[in-house]
Amino acid sequence: MSVIEVENLTQDYLTGFWRKRSVRALDSLSLQIASGEVFGLLGPNGAGKTTTFKILLGLIRPTTGSAWILGSAIDDVAMRRRIGYLPEQPYFYDYLTAREFLLYCGALCDLPKTEAAERADKLLHQVGLADSADKQLRKFSKGMLQRVGLAQALIHDPEVLFLDEPMSGLDPLGRREVRDFVVGLRAQGKTIFFSSHILADVEAMCDRVAILNKGRLIESGKLSEILKAHSNELEVVVSGVTEPALAEIRSLALSISASPDNARIRLKDDRDLARMLELTHAAGGRIVSVNPVRESLEDLFVREVKGS
Repeated sequence: MSVIEVENLTQDYLTGFWRKRSVRALDSLSLQIASGEVFGLLGPNGAGKTTTFKILLGLIRPTTGSAWILGSAIDDVAMRRRIGYLPEQPYFYDYLTAREFLLYCGALCDLPKTEAAERADKLLHQVGLADSADKQLRKFSKGMLQRVGLAQALIHDPEVLFLDEPMSGLDPLGRREVRDFVVGLRAQGKTIFFSSHILADVEAMCDRVAILNKGRLIESGKLSEILKAHSNELEVVVSGVTEPALAEIRSLALSISASPDNARIRLKDDRDLARMLELTHAAGGRIVSVNPVRESLEDLFVREVKGS
């Protein structure tokens, strides 16, 4: 079941003062996000990630296209009670304490005071701010404010979460804690749609990803399948091969890293493997191992963005 459906979303902006021109921030974007999955939206600055979030949250209207959340059109006010949102650069009333701010958010969501207080205490503990619950937000670091933002997005127990750069400002330990927190939310059945520049976190958390560049979708799907589809290279480790033989093998290889004991040979695909084995055996060498090369998300991201 698709919890979020996006169909041909396009967003144009007018820029300039005297001579206005149209700039396309989002170009015919279509996505489907299933119930209970963590979906990562990737892309360089200006790719259209925040524009996508703003459209889905009703903050701006698309030029063309449609979208649905939880089976309702994005302009359905009742549906918004069932979603939570953390913006990329949140701003809160900094004279309030963390506890007071969450109680205020609970009141905006029509939560009874007792229930809001219970949820506030629980969430402050979960995001690691229990000891700072009664400290004014103006005394918080950026990372601590980001944790408060996560808590406010969850105060009304939403079914769907939109998190725009949720790891922004967090140190490695904080990132790890938030990552575990998000994985725990998925275990509770919540659907999480988030954007991030931190590819290691995306790789650790996401069921599926989409890569945007200049407003266009250039890749989408299960992360494991995308990486597998783009990785046909092989690494062959050989030993006992003389330098003249390596010189001949070099014409087949993408790269060779030689040491006194062995040589690591990288091949474009398995079509060159038989010839390389023949040359190795003819030179009196032996094969130590043959392994597929797994492309990292960073490699894929850089290649796809540059290629587009």
